[in-house]
Amino acid sequence: MLPYVSLADDLAARLGADRVRRHVRLAPLTTFKIGGPADLFVDARTADELADTITLARRHGVPYFLLGLGANILVGDLGFRGLVIRNAATHVTRDGDRLTAESGAVVYPDLIETAVSAGLSGLEHYVGIPSTVGGALWQNLHFLSPDRSRTMFIEEVLLEADLLTEEGERKTVGVDYFEYGYDDSILHHRDDLVLSATFQLAPHDEATMREVMVANLDWRQKRHPPLDTEPSAGSIFQKIEGVGAGRLIDWCGLKGCRIGGAMVTHRHANIFINQGLFEGGALEPSAVGRGATARDVRHLIAHVQTVVEREQGYRLKPEIKFVGDFGDLPGVYPKDWADSDGFTGGLPPGGHTDAHAESVGR
Repeated sequence: MLPYVSLADDLAARLGADRVRRHVRLAPLTTFKIGGPADLFVDARTADELADTITLARRHGVPYFLLGLGANILVGDLGFRGLVIRNAATHVTRDGDRLTAESGAVVYPDLIETAVSAGLSGLEHYVGIPSTVGGALWQNLHFLSPDRSRTMFIEEVLLEADLLTEEGERKTVGVDYFEYGYDDSILHHRDDLVLSATFQLAPHDEATMREVMVANLDWRQKRHPPLDTEPSAGSIFQKIEGVGAGRLIDWCGLKGCRIGGAMVTHRHANIFINQGLFEGGALEPSAVGRGATARDVRHLIAHVQTVVEREQGYRLKPEIKFVGDFGDLPGVYPKDWADSDGFTGGLPPGGHTDAHAESVGR
C-alpha cells in the first residue's frame, strides 16, 4: 500500500486533503448502477488538474481509471484497485463557429445546448446519448442521420484536441491522429488522455436543429430503456459488418433472458438492464437479492455469446469496457475469446451467411 499512501499525500498537497477520498463506492456513479469501491478517488475540476493527477498516478505506479458519466462500462463487484479520477473539467468556450470544451463537459445538454442556442450545427444529432466530451472522442460517438440513411460520427465535426500522451507530453493533435473507426480510436490502443477538444460547427437555423433533437430523443426513448428505472450500460456488443448484434440476439429468442439481476431488455436485445429493486424512485443495492451484480452481467454476456454462436454462427464481441476487479468468474470466456479459433471480427469462417447479408442496425 506504500505507493497508494504516497500518492494520496501528493494528491492532497496538490488538490487539498478534502479532495482525496478512500473506498468510494462506484455503482452510483455509473449508468449500470453496478460496481464496488475505488481504493482512492478524486474529482479533477480543470484540465490542468486532470493532467496533474494522471501524471502523479503514473509517477507513483498506481493504476488509475478516468471516469466520466459512467456509461459503456461495467465495474467489477470488488471495485477498482487504484485511483479513480472523476472528470469534472467542464469548461466550454465559443470562438465564432468553433466550440472548445474540456473533456469532462457533458455532450447533452451542456455542449449541445451551447451550440444550438448559438445557431451552430453539427452536435445536435447526438442528443440524449450519455457521454462526456472525452468519452465521445474515445468511442467516436455516433448516431443515425436525420433521415436514418447513414451513421454520423463525432469525428466529422472534431477539429483538434489537447492530449496528455502516454509519454507524459501535452500536445494538440488534429482529427487524423485518432485513427477513427466504428466504436474505435487510437485511444483504445494508447494511454493518451483527452484534456479538451475543439469542434468546427456550421451556422444553421435553431428551430430546424431543435426538430432534429426532438426526433432523435423520441427515437431513442422508444428503443432504449430509461436509465432512471432500468439502468444499463448502453449497447453491450459491437456491430459485425452489417449484422446488428441486437438482431442476432433477438433471432435467438433471448429477449427477457435473465441471470440473477441482469436481463436482456425486451426493448432492445443488445441492451442488458439491471433489474434492481426501486423504492421511492431510487435504485437500492442488491442486498435484497434483486439488483444485478457485475458477475450476473458477465455470465449473461457469456451465455448470449454462446447461444448466438451456436444458433447463428457469429461471435459477438463486447463493446463495453470491463473495469476493475471481478473476482473469480468460472465459465466466462477469457479475454480475446471473440477473435480466437479462426474467427475474425466475430465473423464465421467464410463470412456472412446469405440469411444475414441484408441485416443492418443494432
